[in-house]
Amino acid sequence: MEYTVKQVAEMTGVTVKTLHHYHKISLLAPCKVTEAGYRLYGKKELERLQQILFYRELDFSLADIKQALESESDRLECLGRQQELLYAQRQRADRLLVTIAKSIHSTMKGESMSTEELFEGFDKQGWEKALKPQQEYLKEKYNVDLTKKEIDPKKMNEQAAEAKRFMNSMRDFLRAKLPADDETVQKALTKHLQFLQEHGTQMDANAFLVSTRFFAQDDFHRNMLEDQQIGLSYYLLAVADKFASPQ
Repeated sequence: MEYTVKQVAEMTGVTVKTLHHYHKISLLAPCKVTEAGYRLYGKKELERLQQILFYRELDFSLADIKQALESESDRLECLGRQQELLYAQRQRADRLLVTIAKSIHSTMKGESMSTEELFEGFDKQGWEKALKPQQEYLKEKYNVDLTKKEIDPKKMNEQAAEAKRFMNSMRDFLRAKLPADDETVQKALTKHLQFLQEHGTQMDANAFLVSTRFFAQDDFHRNMLEDQQIGLSYYLLAVADKFASPQ
């Protein structure tokens, strides 16, 4: 039995436009095209579409999906690999759900979680996925490639916990309308820089000022900070400026 592109779209939830695009890039071709120009899909094409959708669930790019399908000798091999990847994804998701449950419980009780608990479940693959949008942005706009840098999940978890603690404190200081040169604010920055240096990141006052200036000027990074609190990127820059050039 053969199906039109409209019927395939209704069966699968994949839009007609997407199916046309898959055909255009030679990812999924119809089994035939009628004289009237209608695309028709058979069982083999539907099975290939299923495999494509499995890979999409795993966040594969279209180029990677095409390469994966071309490198696999048969459907069983492809499905077996996808099953392993989905099981691994589910295990990571289960660990993250436990972390979320603990976070909700701790927040409701007004308690703080330890660094280990805060980012439990974030493994190497989890961090690679989390960092991918930023890495792609830096590569495209500034030709800076961070993907070659080896990810240490334990170190990343520790740094993420510290970054969250520091940014939360800056957000709270901003909301409380504390001046950038307030002693409490400056001490928080001192503690943060000490943490970075103790954990292998060479970051002095001037380097931090350069970083915060970049964050305030770059759309991607400024929006990340502004989403936490309006004015945070500029407040952080003011705090860094006062720290680097105390009066």
